[in-house]
Amino acid sequence: NKGIVIDHIKAGRGIKIFNYLGLDNADFTVALIMNAPSLKLGRKDIIKIENVIDIDYTVLGLIDPNITIDIIENEVIKEKINLKLPERVENAITCKNPRCITSIEKNAPQVFYLVDEKKGEYRCQYCDEASRLSEV
Repeated sequence: NKGIVIDHIKAGRGIKIFNYLGLDNADFTVALIMNAPSLKLGRKDIIKIENVIDIDYTVLGLIDPNITIDIIENEVIKEKINLKLPERVENAITCKNPRCITSIEKNAPQVFYLVDEKKGEYRCQYCDEASRLSEV
């Protein structure tokens, strides 16, 4: 009736999103469907949430940029959101350079910006250290 459907999740990544959103502690109905057949992806995961919750689309875009999010009201899709890799992320990737200011100053935010969308490559705002999503 009312809630959120997170669809087109690459098979196997649904549990990562489920845990990130803390849905294991939810006091409302939640469904995690894994390895569902998909014409587009072959196999996919789906999360159905029977409630409206705040979701950080930036982090979900990092986990899987091909996700679609449907906002449901009165059993109808009110809004459809297509995710992509975010241009800038804060405190979602950790800089691995031991000389970076973020390694020395514990309160410094970990800020990265997208430099190569095809490779999923981000660079640290402070020291320019590269990180790929496959490494995160």
